[in-house]
Amino acid sequence: MIRTLGIALIIVLLSGCGAEKSMTPKQPLFQSVSEKDAILLQEGKEKRYCSRCGMDLVRFYKTSHAAEHAGHNIQYCSIHCLEEHLGQGVTLKNPQVVDVASLKFISIADAYYVVGSSKRGTMSRVSKYAFSNISEAQKFQKLYGGEIMRFDGAQQKAKEDFIK
Repeated sequence: MIRTLGIALIIVLLSGCGAEKSMTPKQPLFQSVSEKDAILLQEGKEKRYCSRCGMDLVRFYKTSHAAEHAGHNIQYCSIHCLEEHLGQGVTLKNPQVVDVASLKFISIADAYYVVGSSKRGTMSRVSKYAFSNISEAQKFQKLYGGEIMRFDGAQQKAKEDFIK
C-alpha cells in the first residue's frame, strides 16, 4: 500500500514537470510595442485593429502603415494589407509607415525598407521594416540581414506575396 502511494506520488510530481514551460510567458513579437508607445490614427471602437484583416495594430505596430481614404485615417498592420487595399483600385492620400527606430509615422516617400531580414514579417514570410534614415536601416540590416530598398521595391515584394 505504501509502495503504491509512493509510486502515485512520484507520478503526480513528475507529470507536473513539463507544465512550467507552458506557463512561462512567450517573448513578445519584434513587431509589438506597449500600448503607450503605439500611435493609432484610426478613430472609433475598432481603431486598434487593421482595417483590412482585423489584426491587432499594437501587436503588429512596427510594420504598421496608414493613409487617408474618403476623409478618414485608415491603418493597416502591414504593407501587405495596404497593398491589398490599393489593389482594389482605391486612391489613398498621405501614405505613411512606422519608423522602427522612433516608432513614429513617416511618409513612405522618406522611408528606407529593410526587406527579407531574419525578423519575422507580418502577413508575409518576407519581412518589411521601415526606417526614416539610411543609417538606421543599415544598422538593422547589419544585425538581421535583408536588403535595403525604397517603398516601390518593398511594395513589389508585397505584390509577390499575392502571386505565391
